[in-house]
Amino acid sequence: MTTRILFDRVRLIDPASGLDRPGRLLVEDGLIAAIDLPAGDAARDGVTLVDGGGAVLCPGLVDMRVALGEPGHEYRETIAEAAEAAAAGGITTVAALPNNLPAIDDPALVRLLRARGEETGSLTILPYGAVTRGCRGEEMAELGLLREAGAVAFTDGTRAIADARLMRLVLSYARGFGAMVVQHPEDPALARGGVATEGELATRLGLPGIPAAAEAILVARDLRLAQLTGGALHLAHVSTAETVALVARAKADGIRVTCDTAPPYFDLNETAIGDFRSYAKLSPPLRPEADRMAICAALADGTIDAVGSDHAPCDPDDKRLPFAQARAGGVGLATPLGVTLARVHDGSMSLLRALELLTAAPARLLGSGAGRLAVGAPADLCLFDPERAWKVVAGQLPGHAQNTPFDGRALEGRVLGTWKNGRRVWG
Repeated sequence: MTTRILFDRVRLIDPASGLDRPGRLLVEDGLIAAIDLPAGDAARDGVTLVDGGGAVLCPGLVDMRVALGEPGHEYRETIAEAAEAAAAGGITTVAALPNNLPAIDDPALVRLLRARGEETGSLTILPYGAVTRGCRGEEMAELGLLREAGAVAFTDGTRAIADARLMRLVLSYARGFGAMVVQHPEDPALARGGVATEGELATRLGLPGIPAAAEAILVARDLRLAQLTGGALHLAHVSTAETVALVARAKADGIRVTCDTAPPYFDLNETAIGDFRSYAKLSPPLRPEADRMAICAALADGTIDAVGSDHAPCDPDDKRLPFAQARAGGVGLATPLGVTLARVHDGSMSLLRALELLTAAPARLLGSGAGRLAVGAPADLCLFDPERAWKVVAGQLPGHAQNTPFDGRALEGRVLGTWKNGRRVWG
């Protein structure tokens, strides 16, 4: 029996095609069957009507940077719990970092993560393959076999690839089968022992500092290596004005480089760690206001290609420690839409651009067919009200982990419903 769902009275936005207008969308058996139906069409028996009341219907969000607790750290968050949080945030596809126990350096683990995503019924998991065995930065993993198993790109996740010779080899090798290398852009030697951006605030709080230049120094090296090899370099969660200036120059010079950032780096600045708030301890650390403003500008002008949540679940015991000893990282699956929409509400960018950063752009970088509204495509959909206000409260977020750096933040933009392959999984 054919299952039909008609979304009526919605504002259809598809950044992949530039679509942005009121319309209607029909889903049949989990696939998008028609877009922009004239009034009166599809009014037949067996159609489930979803009245959007003028809300925005867009592709399910694609999150290109997520740390999953499973396998190995299930006490932090299981895949099922992450899927619940993702659905609440309108996310239907995630790219999973390889920093697990064991690390995702084996083709069987790549296949396992993909299968575990399918088992949730609400989330597609696109695994990154580890660049090095165990993500230890020493011996290169079997990149070709990982790619054959379904790895979308290669990274050591939260660890920078510090060895320049190794990075050169990886960029060259990955180029051979069309894969990008994702770097955590922070020089490990300069960052070692630091917990906050070096400067007046860190000094006043008595916290060991990390110079902001630690990011730009590694970025400058890797841009040169990308130019040398012709490999595709992607820089994750960029956070400083100097970095985006380097990236803009490299793009103008024809170097194959892309980058993303995470919501904390364009919505918060280093003052969020005041009173030693360990929920705001992140890696890279939060930056001064001038850097935040530069990230906002780079999002709007296209220097930054995508937004990823940088979701990093932590157990409460990992955060209830003195700031310097607390684990770095914040959850982000439930909040990227609302935080990104804040840049729309303040006039920094259009709604179409904001959704591009969260859907079509990350999907394109990952080589995925997700993140678009197209006839015949899976009906992965997000329905949201861009004006509906809500407040982020740690302890009340969906999913298990609650270590949000946005605790207490008032947002405008609430997910009303999420559909995966035409099945409602949230709202």
